[in-house]
Amino acid sequence: MIVTLVGAGPGDSGLLTLKGLQRLQNADVVLYDRYIGEEILSMIPAAAEKIDVGKKAGRHPVPQEEINSLLLEKARQGLRVVRLKGGDPFVFGRGGEELDFLADNGIPFEVVPGVTSAIAGPAYAGIPVTHRKHASSLHIISGHPRKDAIPAANYDALVRAGGTLVFLMGVAAVGDICRGCVDAGMDVNMPAAIIENATVGSQRVFSGTVQTLPAIARENNVNSPSVIVIGNVCRLSGRFGWFKPEVRRVPGRRVIVVRGRPGSSDLSDMLRELGFQAVDMQCFAIVPLTGPGCELEKAIGKINGYAWLLFTSSIGVNVFFDYFIANGFDIRTLANLKVGCVGSETGKELARRGIAADYRPPEYNGAALARGLVPLVKNGEKLLILRAKNGAEGVTRILADAGIAFDDVPLYEKVQDSAKTGAAARIIAENRADFAAFTSSSAVESFAAAAEAAAAAAGTDISAIKAVCIGERTAAAAKSYGMEVHVSAEATIKSMVEKIKELA
Repeated sequence: MIVTLVGAGPGDSGLLTLKGLQRLQNADVVLYDRYIGEEILSMIPAAAEKIDVGKKAGRHPVPQEEINSLLLEKARQGLRVVRLKGGDPFVFGRGGEELDFLADNGIPFEVVPGVTSAIAGPAYAGIPVTHRKHASSLHIISGHPRKDAIPAANYDALVRAGGTLVFLMGVAAVGDICRGCVDAGMDVNMPAAIIENATVGSQRVFSGTVQTLPAIARENNVNSPSVIVIGNVCRLSGRFGWFKPEVRRVPGRRVIVVRGRPGSSDLSDMLRELGFQAVDMQCFAIVPLTGPGCELEKAIGKINGYAWLLFTSSIGVNVFFDYFIANGFDIRTLANLKVGCVGSETGKELARRGIAADYRPPEYNGAALARGLVPLVKNGEKLLILRAKNGAEGVTRILADAGIAFDDVPLYEKVQDSAKTGAAARIIAENRADFAAFTSSSAVESFAAAAEAAAAAAGTDISAIKAVCIGERTAAAAKSYGMEVHVSAEATIKSMVEKIKELA
């Protein structure tokens, strides 16, 4: 048993550390705070127990004592427990208090530091917290001290020290903070800034002076979470400001990207670059069909009888080569085979294995692959199709009609697993999804099964979701569930992104 305090960072899922992600994905139970982004919550493994212990200002649904008790209870059950905290656990995150409790009870623990919003927030606003010409020191202060603990900030000492002042949890007290600085002798024209929802697509930055910032925050209805920065470095925001979600036109819009496999997604990454909140939704588990005596084993035994290998997904590429290498087959036996595949991700996975596809159709489906191969296959050549069990009939029907010989070998099957919907299911149930992006009809089917269950439990439905589909076959599947359907101009990830931008 062990408890790991993991800092989730300030919001941008890319700022979660590799070690933090590793601990999260190996967890049996995760206790998470408010402000943990839905993209990070979607990384929690399906089998893990998820406990929301978030606290909001003025409302404490889970008291600290109860959080401590939960940590102790889960740890004593022999579980791998992750305490997921926003920012860094030790920067006003009460991580030290929780470690005190664990140490008193003999529970082993470790800490994975996180990127604090005190540094990341200003950085995303174009404000370096130190700079040779402007500030040689940094002071991080709680803007919301506890009445029974830390006294109010010593503004006299802070102003005398100079440097950059960063206040966390201080949006409600921005007037008191700025007044305290001025009363301690700070120039009323000292630059200041407030950053709301730092590092995510809904980020807003407002600049002023220590005298004008309170009114600016009030007029713009700035809310928590916000970071207040006071110091000469704030002058650089206009010059260094690189993260500008308002220019990208889509702050805060949520897209459910329905995934056919775990791991990264080009579509999700491209959407996040544009300021969308992309939440991956993996609706099914992948079960390889590669046991002793499997169909793949038989096919490899007669590999010299084939002229082409055909892959319809990146999952198939991984299952095939993992089996091929694990069972000691010689990769050189594939030297005389041509390779066809569907989709850019499948092509990339082949390239990662050192193989360039000989043919890849412009459309993302097996039928397009088959149609494109018909004129390329020579008389007497036989094809080996490697794909999911119960795959679409289009590819086999077209090849059979053309008189082309083939073996259709199931490498894996997709097993519906609603537990994997995670954060995406909550967004759907609460009608907070702006779009759902689908790259296959099977993704639509899996999404519908999981999403309808979540929506029904909450008394909502999925008909309000705008479905962005990669092709007509995928669109037809989405229409059958009553979704508002939009089809990308081309069957590419880039074209899907353009369609989502257009609709946003």
